[in-house]
Amino acid sequence: MPDTDSREAVHDDMVLLAPLLQAVAAAGSNPVVLIDGPSGAGKSTLADALRRHWPGPHTPQLVRMDDIYPGWDGLDAAVCHLHRYVLQPRHRGLPAAWQRYDWTASQAAEWNLLDAARPLIVEGCGTLAAAHEPLSHVRVWLAADDALRKQRALDRDGEAFRTHWDQWQQEWATYLKQEGPEPRATVRLRAGSSGRRGLDCLP
Repeated sequence: MPDTDSREAVHDDMVLLAPLLQAVAAAGSNPVVLIDGPSGAGKSTLADALRRHWPGPHTPQLVRMDDIYPGWDGLDAAVCHLHRYVLQPRHRGLPAAWQRYDWTASQAAEWNLLDAARPLIVEGCGTLAAAHEPLSHVRVWLAADDALRKQRALDRDGEAFRTHWDQWQQEWATYLKQEGPEPRATVRLRAGSSGRRGLDCLP
């Protein structure tokens, strides 16, 4: 039997996810959900929670942009990859797949096929590019304070990310200027401050 803390954590997840779960439920049986926001905002955690509590009968597939970026200067390339090989083919009813980038070997690795009959979640910087709007059903923007998200990103990726933080931030700033992704979101959330758990819904 789950302990009290576990039951409370599940309850908190459900409350915090409520706006997103409602949007997913209204999107039909096989939607595409895109989760965007700055590095360290908590996109991976949100995607994992959504997958655990998915309201439909079929567990969604989860694609992480971190597995696609071809290196630290690869945001634009990953956006194009997502559009060309995943979202556009799926929208047209054609086979879709994504290619993993091996960060250790610094080269492209294996292709991963996607099941057109199962829902799809894609999380990561760059998912809410303008070209992706008509190819998706639920679009999430997850924001967070700069200090909080930088600490989260460094805690997650270690010192390897520290030396690339400014480089990635410049790429992110260029993406924001060119694509203007936040207004494209159908659900907007903000990560909680370092002193509390969870998310706040933005107006």
